[in-house]
Amino acid sequence: MSSIGPTEEIDEVKERAHFQAVVNAFKYYKLCSLERIHKSEKIISMLPPSDQRRLDRYRTYLTKFKRCLDVNNDVVHLIIKDVDTMFENVEHSTNGSHGTENFGCNYNNCEITSLKQHKMQHDVEKVQSVLKNIVRDWSAAGEVERDQCYKPILDELEERYPRQEHCSRSAVRVLVPGAGLGRLAWEVAGRGFSCQGNEFSLFMLFASNFILNKCVEANSYTVYPWVHQYVNHLTCEHQTAGVSFPDVPPAAHHQHQQQHFSIAAGDFLKVYTELDEWHCIATCFFIDCAPNVIEFIERIYHILRPGGLWINLGPLLYHYSDMPNEISIEPPYDILLDIIQDVGFEILKEQTSVRTRYAQNPNSMMQHEYNSVFFVCRKAT
Repeated sequence: MSSIGPTEEIDEVKERAHFQAVVNAFKYYKLCSLERIHKSEKIISMLPPSDQRRLDRYRTYLTKFKRCLDVNNDVVHLIIKDVDTMFENVEHSTNGSHGTENFGCNYNNCEITSLKQHKMQHDVEKVQSVLKNIVRDWSAAGEVERDQCYKPILDELEERYPRQEHCSRSAVRVLVPGAGLGRLAWEVAGRGFSCQGNEFSLFMLFASNFILNKCVEANSYTVYPWVHQYVNHLTCEHQTAGVSFPDVPPAAHHQHQQQHFSIAAGDFLKVYTELDEWHCIATCFFIDCAPNVIEFIERIYHILRPGGLWINLGPLLYHYSDMPNEISIEPPYDILLDIIQDVGFEILKEQTSVRTRYAQNPNSMMQHEYNSVFFVCRKAT
């Protein structure tokens, strides 16, 4: 039996601490989100009586915001129910007061130091982002965004691997790194391919586990994804708009997807090291998540089989850019294409100015839209 060295023990301690921190963010979602409503209520209470009177209707809506948070909180707690047993051969206990000791926060009295409060608020914002991603991936309201971002990839797969009478698509292995809440990978499997999604974020993994494995009826849950957005609303009703999910019940879907679909947790560069393993790799809003995008390109090339395809759609946001104490390289698209070809890919197709959005509130007065790039490459045979 091999022994565990001090480095492995430290890594395990860090992993457990991170796991607990993410669970805590879900647990304290409501508490920290309420602080923003209380801030507005306090400011209004300090205004002159005439201003308070003019804001009576808005104060009524602040009460409605709290009810929206209650509904969201029910979903949030369903997401983290049983997550301590989510990963095989790994046990993370989420019981006890460990989380409140770490963050100095409890339901009765939130006395958080400014640094810990900032960290907690940052993590809770990720939970709020998860609610918006639920809309994007698993609601009828997200269909427009999915058509923008996923349909070109799915159409390309259909074209490159047409259905044949005597050849099953299940023999074609497709990898979807940066799978998020899993809709794209699930759709790929639904078209007959063997598909594995890969995701690093525990926030996303917790939510995708809930939706993919526990949602057996369509539109059985509701979230209020825009209740945390306090600006650029035409009406208060837009802020309190509810969205039902899932639009299709993945946990009750047909047998092929259950047999030929999976999600693997972990760092893409650490999980996928076997050469010549995949027939196709589909990346959507993914490659700019790397500190060094060249590492992603090289790894994609190495794990593809000879003649395998890489299908990509997304912007070049470069998530690590300007982050303190982080490395980041940010080549523009023309140089990125040169790098892709230098690694060994043949560019089969490319398109620029593909209009795409990511988890946008359709009623907001401010809209973010990317002019994304779409390309298809082939590894040399």
